[in-house]
Amino acid sequence: MFVDWYFDPTVPAAPLFLLACWLEHRALERQKRAGRLVLGYERRDTVASLMMGLVSVAFVGLIVHGQFLLARWLWTYRLTDLGEGPLGWAVAMLSWDFVYYWVHRVEHERRLFWAAHVNHHSSERYNLSTALRQPWTPFLTLAMVPPIALLGVRPGMIVAAGGFNLLYQFWVHTEAVDRMPRWFEWVFNTPSHHRVHHGSNEGYLDCNYAGILIVWDRLFRTFVEEREPVVYGLTKNLRSYNLLVIAFHEYASIARDLRAATTWSERWHRLFSGPGWAPPNA
Repeated sequence: MFVDWYFDPTVPAAPLFLLACWLEHRALERQKRAGRLVLGYERRDTVASLMMGLVSVAFVGLIVHGQFLLARWLWTYRLTDLGEGPLGWAVAMLSWDFVYYWVHRVEHERRLFWAAHVNHHSSERYNLSTALRQPWTPFLTLAMVPPIALLGVRPGMIVAAGGFNLLYQFWVHTEAVDRMPRWFEWVFNTPSHHRVHHGSNEGYLDCNYAGILIVWDRLFRTFVEEREPVVYGLTKNLRSYNLLVIAFHEYASIARDLRAATTWSERWHRLFSGPGWAPPNA
């Protein structure tokens, strides 16, 4: 029988996140002085990112607890018990990363779910503080739990795997690292790959959804290599550091479009087509 508790490794890591941001800031300033073209930090942007992360601790904490309760309920219907040994942890990490790829992809390709995720892409800077600009309403992550729980991964291990996956993604939000060794770039998500994911360049939209393993993007043909300088942010940037605007602006935009819609077909597309969808006569 599994232990009736869970541990989220991202919570105790918070002080290390702040230390890493400070060290990265110093490193980027040195690189700027050496003539490297990096954006670095900007005070208002950094404060907004840190505050978004701080508030998300409460919101996401509730969702993580929901993930655990859902997994515990589904445990009754599991196919097997993979245990708490190397096999159980390997399946937990690999299955979470696989399902994360698809959930992350849906968040980009369906507007309702993009509304929950868009704030993570709203910064026009790219540094470790951007990694902390976390969504407040990532309810779609609940959909990640059933296939993993039914496969036989224990509930507490599912939550931990999600936390470790998020911890890995922290370090890829940086301009301070150019490229990793070629073999590493081929297998794993890296700063270079994830910079592309945060780009608003036309050739960089909707790609590189990986959490840890970039092989998912290579396998499902969503991989794009970093070739041209990345323009960070949204195709239509907010120009705002207000937390409520950052967190909910796309929900407000959807509400306006739904009120203006004249058919149920248009309302459906406004919710579930891509974020850039518009009626043919618009």
